Amino acid sequence: MTIDGRTRPAGVVGWPIDHTLSPAMHNAAYEELGLNWVYLPFAVPDQGALLRFADVARSLPFVGFNVTMPYKQAMLELCDEVAMLAQMAGAVNAVHCSEGRLIGYNTDSRGLLESLAEEADFSPEGKRVVLLGAGGAAGAAVASFILGKAAHLTIVNRDVARAEALKDRAARYLRGMEVATISLDQGAEEAIRSADLVVNATSLGMKPDDESPMPVEWLHAGLTVYDMVYCAAPTALLEGATAHGARAVSGLGMLVAQGALAIDIWAESAQARAPRAIMRAAAEQALLRDGALGGEGE
Repeated sequence: MTIDGRTRPAGVVGWPIDHTLSPAMHNAAYEELGLNWVYLPFAVPDQGALLRFADVARSLPFVGFNVTMPYKQAMLELCDEVAMLAQMAGAVNAVHCSEGRLIGYNTDSRGLLESLAEEADFSPEGKRVVLLGAGGAAGAAVASFILGKAAHLTIVNRDVARAEALKDRAARYLRGMEVATISLDQGAEEAIRSADLVVNATSLGMKPDDESPMPVEWLHAGLTVYDMVYCAAPTALLEGATAHGARAVSGLGMLVAQGALAIDIWAESAQARAPRAIMRAAAEQALLRDGALGGEGE
């Protein structure tokens, strides 16, 4: 990689940001595509700093930037324009910097669908889905299932009021998808036993000693289990899924897909489709080298 006076910056903002895999996979893609860009991690400790970063991104020749925990929802309010899918998700994870304006997107949603299709040969159309969690990652997942035409979605969260708020925010976009909200100890077992897909959108699994966000005894053959968390070793949820005959998929494919989709947006060229295989290889190499843990798409 050569950095000169024409190099344009891109990056990811979040807190903490120490173990992000995004620089490895983005910079590998830029080199392959011949783009004179460089991707850097930006540690942003609070929302005041996020506001200042947004102002800087408007005034400098940024290509764009990704947004990770805990700022995906806050970024929604800082953009000059927000794409429909990001509005549906209630979160922005990719920002395109264009002529001094910040345009917000949610590539997590399409990234999840792309990963499910390629790694599990799974389409949510007409299927029953259980979603664990009700935070920013869950919002992106809800948008995925609306886009993917799922028949029924059950949102499971300790605080059912948060699940209800997520349901209410998505209500005008549902297009016939039925949505139920429950807690883990009130109907979740029945929902999971009858589901086609279970998605973990909680942070459980990001630490090596984390337990599964649900009893793995409820998992079964014929079920696809998708954990948005990615790490060097399988999470407790994915280990349990494999042990009970379910198909287990980690969030690494979603990480790659959402990053690739961001590049596709920033490059503004149908000929510059981001090289997914190269990005995944770079992410896997960084994951093994650093032992990184992550989730929610960056």
